Amino acid sequence: MSLTTPAPTTTAAAPAKPAPAPRARSANKRSGVPYAFLAPALVLFAAFLAAPIVYAGWLSLRKVKVSGLGLGAKSRTEIWAGLDNYTRSLTDPEFLPSVTRVGAYGLIVVPTMLGLALLMALLLDADRTRESIGKFARISIFLPYAVPAVVASLLWGFLYLPRVSPITDLFEAVGLTAPNMLSSSGTMWAVANIAIWGGTGFNMIVIYTALRSVPTSLYESARIDGASEMMIAWKIKIPIVMPSLVMTFVFSLIATLQVFAEPMTLRPLANTISTTWTPLMKVYRDAFTRNDIYSAAATSVIIALATFILSFGFLKVVGRRAFNQED
Repeated sequence: MSLTTPAPTTTAAAPAKPAPAPRARSANKRSGVPYAFLAPALVLFAAFLAAPIVYAGWLSLRKVKVSGLGLGAKSRTEIWAGLDNYTRSLTDPEFLPSVTRVGAYGLIVVPTMLGLALLMALLLDADRTRESIGKFARISIFLPYAVPAVVASLLWGFLYLPRVSPITDLFEAVGLTAPNMLSSSGTMWAVANIAIWGGTGFNMIVIYTALRSVPTSLYESARIDGASEMMIAWKIKIPIVMPSLVMTFVFSLIATLQVFAEPMTLRPLANTISTTWTPLMKVYRDAFTRNDIYSAAATSVIIALATFILSFGFLKVVGRRAFNQED
């Protein structure tokens, strides 16, 4: 008689969770790399741009309440002001004239600067000009942009002074009278000239780079069809670089609304430039001369909103038509 031993009963174990594949782990690690590279820029943006904007907006809604003579420890308290600072800034008799001056300044600077930048880019893109002038011309035109605005304003300021300017000697040598650029009628042109001299090179490089990305076969086909260089520039090159022109216009518009260094540097040399010649100079006067940081913050917010509205509005009107050409 044979005895059979019963087979031991075993409980079915849960299937083990498969270990993540090495490729999946490396993909997860790589997905965090862009954020690691962006982290320093985001921290700097938040600390030095976003936070000051938020703080300026907070200050613009506050004001100081003075009790008694204002000499005690608690005689000055900060309270809620609502929109009072904005009302004071907008109704300031010196605010509207400063905005008008900036508008006139922009009408001079932006078209002239972009027109010169486009003309120089087209000339440098021409075959014969590119061969004869080459890199030296591009560097020479761009070089003024590398000069800081304060240094450029000082250099031009001394060139404007009749007693020390060699330009005055040149005019007198030919029997002419040099224009007084620091007079009441010449101040606007003096400030605009500095901006045009310094900003044309940067805009030229942007437009020239866009022109260099165009295939030469397109120009050759146009020449075979009998198109002249002027027609190629007008019908092909300018429409192709229209997105670059829109971008440079927006940059120039923002710089125009924020003009500060040039008139502020020229002010000690000319009695015709007031402390509120531009809105940003008014902000500087209110904050550091009158110690009214709340009104200065309100004016700063107004300038920021105006810059955003004008830039966004221009891109909304022109940008779609310009950038859709690339599709």
